[in-house]
Amino acid sequence: MSALTPAEVAELRAAFPYFALQAEAPQPPAYLDAAATSQRPSSVLDAERRFLETANAAVHRGTSGAVGAATEAFEGAREAVAGFVGAAAPEQIVWAENATDALNIVALGIGEASANPALGVPGSERFALGPGDEILVTEAEHHANLIPWQRLAARTGAAFRYIPVREDGTWTIDDAREALNERTRVFAFAHISNVTGYVAPVAELAELARGVGALTVLDACQSVPHIPVDLDALGVDFAAFSGHKMLGPNGIGVLYGRPELLAALPPSRTGGSAITRVTMESAEFMPPPMRFEPGTQPVSQAVGLGAAVEFLSAVGVERAAAREHELVERLVAGVEATPGVRLLGPSDPAQRVALAAVSVDGLHAHDVGQFLDEQGVLVRVGHHCAQPLHRAFGIASSTRASVHLTTTEDEIDRFLDALRGAQRYFGVEAAA
Repeated sequence: MSALTPAEVAELRAAFPYFALQAEAPQPPAYLDAAATSQRPSSVLDAERRFLETANAAVHRGTSGAVGAATEAFEGAREAVAGFVGAAAPEQIVWAENATDALNIVALGIGEASANPALGVPGSERFALGPGDEILVTEAEHHANLIPWQRLAARTGAAFRYIPVREDGTWTIDDAREALNERTRVFAFAHISNVTGYVAPVAELAELARGVGALTVLDACQSVPHIPVDLDALGVDFAAFSGHKMLGPNGIGVLYGRPELLAALPPSRTGGSAITRVTMESAEFMPPPMRFEPGTQPVSQAVGLGAAVEFLSAVGVERAAAREHELVERLVAGVEATPGVRLLGPSDPAQRVALAAVSVDGLHAHDVGQFLDEQGVLVRVGHHCAQPLHRAFGIASSTRASVHLTTTEDEIDRFLDALRGAQRYFGVEAAA
């Protein structure tokens, strides 16, 4: 599959108001923070605005034509997202506030099944955890895929275990094979690390977990926006990703689940729209996905995310991924050619996607970030919600540059030049 060409990237950038408005500036900002939040094309902004201006109504409530049209748009977006990530049925897609919320839906639902089976739903006993059971994560996890499992272990009495990272911040399938055992009930890990860019062998890991009877919960936040992802084919049980990293709106995330597991998972949040029958003594719940979507839904955000999926599909995820791989190769090569700058994660660009985080000898990441900002280079600094991983590296924070399908070679070069400029400015330039 051929990569997007620079000319095609320039044409794409014109479809993004953020880039179009900055194009005439003397020094347009180099936006290298897509791993935190991506910019949005006009088609996404217009879809959400158009819905709010012409079709805004409550969904799944009432029988009016307006409600029907709004519900059709809302559920149409669910179908589009399901198709984009390889879900066989739209009912496998649950709308959440963000990926963090989606992961909590799973962890809290398992907690509900463990604490009081009588409050669950038919089949929920399959999720019950207790002493003697184990929850497994990795040391590289984003806090969103770490803290919910810590708390679930504390609530249920299950043991919380993790796979330590190696010197370069990665872990291997052999490490997972050694850690998984017949007591493992949940194995949660990221498809792509938001610090190292390391790509986990998801299908093989899911098969290992299935072999010991463990559920796999995948953090797909950094994979779905950047590479082709077929969640059904990968064999994971649950997965989470967010709209704002894949050209979509804030305020919406996605929980994917295998149908039989969503059907047995108790809801952790309850209220209107998620129920079939309520008495003063009890409640019965809707089937998925509505069981997990109580209250007023994020309707315009879902419509916007559906438009983002259409945009990405029209561009071609395979071609965008090939283009981003070229950019990451350029980024890694430039970092490794800069004395005094440490690349976090694998040095082989084939083992990483979308980003590179670095530590500059003698400088705090916040100082580096401030200097880069003054040069018009926008990056992320801090621990990236991955404190244990940074601690394993022996540092408190790092500077991360991340790419998307709109990133240019010039932006990569400006980042590298600004890194070297920061070294000179603060007097920590290392000898070649």
